[in-house]
Amino acid sequence: MKIHAREVFALIAIVVGIGFEKQWWTIPREWAPWQPLYVADPLTPVTQWKLSRLAGNREACLAALETAPQGALEYVPLDDHTPVEGCPLSNVVRVQRGAAAFNRGFVASCPLALSWTLYEQHRLQPLAEEIFGQPIARVQHYGSFACRNIYGRKEGRRSEHASAEAIDVAAFRLADGRRIEVLKDWGGEDAAGTFLKRAQEDACGLFGTVLGPGYNAAHANHFHLGMRGVSFCR
Repeated sequence: MKIHAREVFALIAIVVGIGFEKQWWTIPREWAPWQPLYVADPLTPVTQWKLSRLAGNREACLAALETAPQGALEYVPLDDHTPVEGCPLSNVVRVQRGAAAFNRGFVASCPLALSWTLYEQHRLQPLAEEIFGQPIARVQHYGSFACRNIYGRKEGRRSEHASAEAIDVAAFRLADGRRIEVLKDWGGEDAAGTFLKRAQEDACGLFGTVLGPGYNAAHANHFHLGMRGVSFCR
């Protein structure tokens, strides 16, 4: 009797379906698209997809933030509001600090706050430990919310900052007080330059848009970490 390929595939699909129903095997939560996002879970290619689903889902995003380990994030949920005419904010929180302190708190979309927490927990702090043997104690940023268009355009599309979906990071201070600055240390062949290069690369995949000094002169002194797009990294 001749068995066609489509019959084999159908049989495999049935067996797989029964296997999951009977719990013969399971997919780890971090690999299962239908499972919620947990901050402590290992990062996988599915993580960014899960992040993208939270942009319009306040409850699910706040639930994901609540899974952050103790001391990883301090924040306050905010009601939807319009701080500046023409730039309404929705699904936002006020971030007070992460595992590292910030030079000041800032308003961020919930997905941006979540992406930062994932980035710091899984990539930024481990990178600092690897290169310097110590954690980052403080992060200096230039802000998140600014009601304006994309840089250099008087008219047209609003910037990610207009909806608090981006943060501009300028420098990192290590636990021993050493300061690593994008403007001063970018491009160096020492530990600081290596750290900044890898820190930018590691942000890709957790933020939709990652821009640094290599993009244009406007970003010579900071990393722009934003939520729009899918892994646009320059």
